[in-house]
Amino acid sequence: MSVPQLPLALRYPPDQRFETFIGAPDGALAQLRALAVGSSHDWIFLAGAGGTGKTHLSLATCAAALQAGRRPAYLPLQAAGARLSEALEALEGHDMVALDGLEYVAGRREQEVTLFEFHNRARAADVTLLYTARCTPDALGLVLPDLRSRLSQCGRIMLDPLDDEGRGAVLRERAVRRGLVMDEVTLDWLLTRTGRDLSGLVALLERLDRESLAAKRRITVPFLKRVLESGELGG
Repeated sequence: MSVPQLPLALRYPPDQRFETFIGAPDGALAQLRALAVGSSHDWIFLAGAGGTGKTHLSLATCAAALQAGRRPAYLPLQAAGARLSEALEALEGHDMVALDGLEYVAGRREQEVTLFEFHNRARAADVTLLYTARCTPDALGLVLPDLRSRLSQCGRIMLDPLDDEGRGAVLRERAVRRGLVMDEVTLDWLLTRTGRDLSGLVALLERLDRESLAAKRRITVPFLKRVLESGELGG
């Protein structure tokens, strides 16, 4: 079976590391690092709205676990779909697993039972688990009380959306890593005229990178206007 997870070469991209994450709650990165290297046996439930960085931190935790000599695995539950049982079985043998997007399992009794059984097997095998969801276990709409109880026992980290300053810092950091030259005027223009969703902004920056390379032009306000008005970026 082909496990529905990201390809190995893309699984832990350098943009998604602990040191590149901006706006983490106090102590959150230390908790995740301890989970990654196996110095903490407390499992973690990472909750936050879309675009707050749950996938970033999941991949960063896996990358840190790999660097520490462990065998991590990342599984986006939306991709697993109806083949959740097979996907989880394929993760046997890993000692740190990140399950991203519990909202895609919630309310589906058969899948909840499958996840509950995996949770218990992981505990018995001393596997470290990291869960993510858009809300806390009590608000997920789970139909299996035992699963809700197990998830509620995990250590909890809540992520809040970044403000404009934080979003600007993320784009600035990503631009620097890509070698892009973007002055503050251009960055402010981009932030005030595009959506506030951070993941969408990062994707937009990546596409702008490609467009600027193709056009052999710096990313300036006139360039942004031309590209966005032309619809080349879906703007």
